[in-house]
Amino acid sequence: MSQIGTRSTERPDYDQVFVDIADYVCDYEVTSNEAWKTARYCLMDSLACAVLAMDFPECTKLLGPIVPGATLHNGAKVPATDWQLDPAQAAFNIGMLIRYLDFNDTWLAAEWGHPSDNLGAILAVADYISRRNIANGDAPLTMREVLEAMIKAHEIQGVLALENSFNKVGLDHVILVRIASTAVTTRMLGGSRDDVINAVSNAFVDGGALRTYRHAPNTGSRKSWAAGDACRRAVTLALMAVKGEMGYPSALSADVWGFYAVLFKGKKFEFQRGYEAYVMENVLFKISFPAEFHAQTAVECALKLHPEVKDRLDEIEKITLETQEAGARIIDKQGPLANFADRDHCLQYMVAAPLIFGELTASSYNDDVAADPRVDALREKMVVSENPQFTKEYFDPEKRAIGNAIQVFYKDGSSSERIHIDYPIGHRRRREEGMPVLEAKFRSALAGFYSSRKAAAIEAAFADDNVLDYMLVNRFSDLW
Repeated sequence: MSQIGTRSTERPDYDQVFVDIADYVCDYEVTSNEAWKTARYCLMDSLACAVLAMDFPECTKLLGPIVPGATLHNGAKVPATDWQLDPAQAAFNIGMLIRYLDFNDTWLAAEWGHPSDNLGAILAVADYISRRNIANGDAPLTMREVLEAMIKAHEIQGVLALENSFNKVGLDHVILVRIASTAVTTRMLGGSRDDVINAVSNAFVDGGALRTYRHAPNTGSRKSWAAGDACRRAVTLALMAVKGEMGYPSALSADVWGFYAVLFKGKKFEFQRGYEAYVMENVLFKISFPAEFHAQTAVECALKLHPEVKDRLDEIEKITLETQEAGARIIDKQGPLANFADRDHCLQYMVAAPLIFGELTASSYNDDVAADPRVDALREKMVVSENPQFTKEYFDPEKRAIGNAIQVFYKDGSSSERIHIDYPIGHRRRREEGMPVLEAKFRSALAGFYSSRKAAAIEAAFADDNVLDYMLVNRFSDLW
């Protein structure tokens, strides 16, 4: 009979990963002007995504309190709605709205994800603190504090993702949202360094969601609210931590029972760099179309080819798609696509739609568009392959490219030009070109939902950095 050896009851020091996160959250001063500037764009873009999601009933049906009637006076307000909720449920609502259309920012490395997902927790907690403080005669928070929390949450999520692949062990990247949001919201709520350490340890003890809902044959709408769920859990853990709830020192490294042993095949996390403001500076924006980011440049390529192929669809013999290893692994799909969530994570679908229609919008994934027989006919003619150079430059920290290439071959033996794009419009290398388009996306989202007077008031808040930075959070929230 096998036996487990006697174990010491002496509690070890806290895992260094927890300590480093807490030290960063509590002590690091953000001095990067580029990070502050990009954070303002990130705030603008994330809330534009939230407003755009209001057009989709599958999203709006999940908004509001988890139990009917469970609202909270002086709670956090949910943008684009009349809901005022406890901060944990508000975090779910805001996080889901930001993420629902797969249109918010992205980070790609060994692990990928969407760092602005954390804004669900950050904005909910900031609004709750501000309204609570006002009720108690204290000062509310400013949006500068929200932006700082965003920069730090981006950094925690992104730096953890640089060298550590959660997807390769079957875990979903929203675990990084839970960890980053737990850390920053614990600090926002007044938590000490020890409170942050305790809270983060609990975030790892929670384990991780499976990626089941992101992959065929189980792809489904949970991928659109999973980040909101992570935000809700993060706020719950933060609220418990500031009440003095204990942590677990070796939650990562404990033999048999720790995160590494149970969920990471015994491998410890590796780190390429320390925590600063690198991730916010380099974050990728989805500006022109809601498409899984490994396919963004493929969609750009397809749009360039649309004028040539739109009247020759029946003449096409084959379409070659070259992509990075990650793109080939996660969004190369053949066969029937069951729903919206299946389609917006299918490389072939995301190329077929713009080749045929000359656009890719959130509505492009709806059933009526997918029913067009030309879509699946084109998908069947596509051959996807990994381009090793694209993969190499994807992982190069000086490039962080997301290359794709498309070429169309016709039945008469002729072919289109091979269209190749390395950097999508939302990349740091294309900021000068991309930010005016991002601002247009923001204005369009507001104009499609709010009255012209309301939209103008929201736009005015972003017109001057000093006005935005030092606006009280509750007043900013009221604008929406």
